[in-house]
Amino acid sequence: MIVLRGGLFMETWWCGPVLAAAVLLNLSVLAQAQVGIFEGHKDIGTLLHPGNTIYDAAQGTYTVSGSGDNMWFGTDNFQLAWKKLSGDVAITADINFVGTKGNAHRKAALLLRQSLEPNSVYVDVARHGNGLTSLQYRDATGADTHEVETAVDGPERVRIERRGDYAYVFVGDRTGKLRFSGSAMRVALTGEFYVGIGVCSHDKDATETAVFSHVTIEPLGAAGTKPALWSTLETVKVASTDRLVAYSAPEHFEAPNWSRDGHSLLINHDGAMERFTLGGTAAPELIKTAPQMHVNNDHGLSPDGAMLAISDQGDGRSRIYVLSASGGTPRLVTPEGPSYWHGWSPDGKTLAFTGQRAGEFDIYTVPAGGGTETRLTSAKGLDDGPEYTPDGTKIYFNSERTGTMQIWRMNADGSGQEQVLEETSNDWFPHISPDGKWMVYLAYKPGVSGHPGGEDVEIRLMSLPDQKVKVLAKLYGGQGTMNVPSWSPDSTRIAFVSYALLAGPQ
Repeated sequence: MIVLRGGLFMETWWCGPVLAAAVLLNLSVLAQAQVGIFEGHKDIGTLLHPGNTIYDAAQGTYTVSGSGDNMWFGTDNFQLAWKKLSGDVAITADINFVGTKGNAHRKAALLLRQSLEPNSVYVDVARHGNGLTSLQYRDATGADTHEVETAVDGPERVRIERRGDYAYVFVGDRTGKLRFSGSAMRVALTGEFYVGIGVCSHDKDATETAVFSHVTIEPLGAAGTKPALWSTLETVKVASTDRLVAYSAPEHFEAPNWSRDGHSLLINHDGAMERFTLGGTAAPELIKTAPQMHVNNDHGLSPDGAMLAISDQGDGRSRIYVLSASGGTPRLVTPEGPSYWHGWSPDGKTLAFTGQRAGEFDIYTVPAGGGTETRLTSAKGLDDGPEYTPDGTKIYFNSERTGTMQIWRMNADGSGQEQVLEETSNDWFPHISPDGKWMVYLAYKPGVSGHPGGEDVEIRLMSLPDQKVKVLAKLYGGQGTMNVPSWSPDSTRIAFVSYALLAGPQ
C-alpha cells in the first residue's frame, strides 16, 4: 500500500513492486515541480512530517510549511522552494508567520545555498518566531552555523544580496523601503547555487507555516561608480563567534573602545569622539574634545574609566592628549609628533604609544601627566600597537622587523623582546583580555602592506595559555576596524567596526 500526500489529494493504492516504484518516482517529481518563480521544492534533511510549498497565483503568495529540528549546527532540516542561479543576485520578500504559538526559534528564511544537501554551505536571512532577524551562515560543508544578528526586531520585509563572496542583509517596513541592516558575511558560493525560501519549525514534532509575499529574485549589476560606504559597529562573542550589530550608518566611523561599565562603546567619527549606548536606538552622542576636533582612531579609556586618551592631528601631526571621559578640555601629553596612543598601564600612570622620531616608528612610554618619553624599541622597521597586559608586566605590540608584520611582546621596560606567533598573514593590533587569558588581533592577507582599509581581513583569537588560534570574524575592513583596545569588561566579547560599499536599496 502507498499513500500519496500532495496537499490536493490523498488516495490509497494497492499495487505490485514495479507499480509501487513508479508511483514513488512520480511522487518525487511532484515534489520537484515548479511552483511560482521557483523551479521546485523539497524537504532538506530528514523530517518527521513532510513539508510543502503552495503558490497562490491570484494573491502572488507562497505558503511554506516546514518541520525539522533546526537550521543550525552542521546539518539542516527544513522545507525549501528553490531556483538555481549563478552570479550576483538578490531575493526579497515580505514574511509573516501563520499563528503566534509556535516555537520562538522557528525560522522563515530567504536563502542562498550551494547544494540541496543538509550540510551544505549557505547564507540566509532568517526571521525567527520571536522577532529576531539575523544573517545565518555555514562557510564550509558540515561546519557549524553562525550568525550576525541585526538590531531590528521583526521587520516585515527582508532582502539578502549576494555580491561576489559577500552577502548583505537589508530590512524594511510596511512602506517597502529597505535599509542595509549592517549584517554582512563573506561566504563563497561557486558556480551555480540555489536561491529560495524556506521554513523550519525548530521542533521535529511540529510543522510551522509562513507566508512569503511580494517575492522577487533579481540579478545584480555592478555596484556603481560611487557606492555608499556603510560602517557597522558590531560585537562578537568569544565562545560562539556569533555577532551582533549594534549600530550601522552610511558614514565613516572607527575603532570602538568598550566602557568600563560595559554599557557603551566609544568611536571616532569625522574628527570627533562619540559614545553609543548599547541596546539603544539613538545615534551616538558627541563627547566634547574641543579645540581638538581632528581625532584619529588611536584613543582609549583609562583603567578606572575616568579619563580618555586621544590622538589628534589638528596641526598636521598626531599628538596625544588626555581629558575627562565625559568630555572636557584636552591636556597635551606628547609635544612631539607624530605620536599615536595605544595603551594605558594598569595603574593609570603611564601611556604606551607609537612615535615617529628621526624617520623611524618605535614604541614609547610617557607619564600620563606629561614628562619625558622613553623609547622601548629600536629594531629597523615599523613597531606599532603597544598594549599592556592586565598585570602591567608586559607590553604586546606588532613589528615588521622579520620582513612581515607579526605579533611580539616585551617586558614593560622594553627588555626581553620576543615573537609571540609566526603566521603567513600580516598581523596587527594585539589586544589582551581583561582576565589575561586571550589575545585578539587583526590579520591581513599575505602581501598586504601596512594596515589599509578596504580589505578582506580576519579577527583572530589566541588562547594565551596554549597559543591555540581560531577565527572570530571575517569581514571587509582593516584600518579603523580594531586599532585600539575593544574587549568587554567581562572578557566575553570584542567590539569592532566592519565596512560595506553598497549601491541600490539602503
